[in-house]
Amino acid sequence: MPDRGSPSPRLALLLPGLRYSPERPLLHFARAVLHKHGWTTREVRWPERPPEPAGQDWHAWSTRLRTFVQAHVSRLLDQESTPDIALVGKSMGAFAAGVAADRSLPAVWLTPVLRDSPLPADLRRATAPFLLVGSVADPSWDPGIARDLGRPVHEARDADHSMEIADDPVRSVEVLRDVTAAVDAFVGTW
Repeated sequence: MPDRGSPSPRLALLLPGLRYSPERPLLHFARAVLHKHGWTTREVRWPERPPEPAGQDWHAWSTRLRTFVQAHVSRLLDQESTPDIALVGKSMGAFAAGVAADRSLPAVWLTPVLRDSPLPADLRRATAPFLLVGSVADPSWDPGIARDLGRPVHEARDADHSMEIADDPVRSVEVLRDVTAAVDAFVGTW
């Protein structure tokens, strides 16, 4: 987990997805936004291979992923002495929402799995601010759940789970720009 940015009493953990590393665009630009606002960032790598579906239904698998993510993120946070900590999670990384709720940590959740998952219940418990980012074209996103949480939401229309538009790199970059601007505006309120 290399540190990035100048040392600061504020630390943001960048939590990857199952197949979406911290170097990919959404987390890369979230990191840049955090640095702009004076945060130090730490890229998290999963210590072992996350659970595979192994024939389980989606809800059972997402529950296993949630347990895996929360255990790892809790261990990392227990080792931190930094007073201000935030979380930025992409997809699977957003399963840390329960930890954020338990510890009252602000967060940005990029393409969280809202359909048929335990994640919405964790989000409902949160008292610290968080931003949800997703797309109506992503089957794991549920616009109704996102809006019903009563928190800031940035929603694209045609992007996939990576917030990209198939065969249209120019529009994909526009989506990325809009997401980055939303994250910038939100992090600026912390």
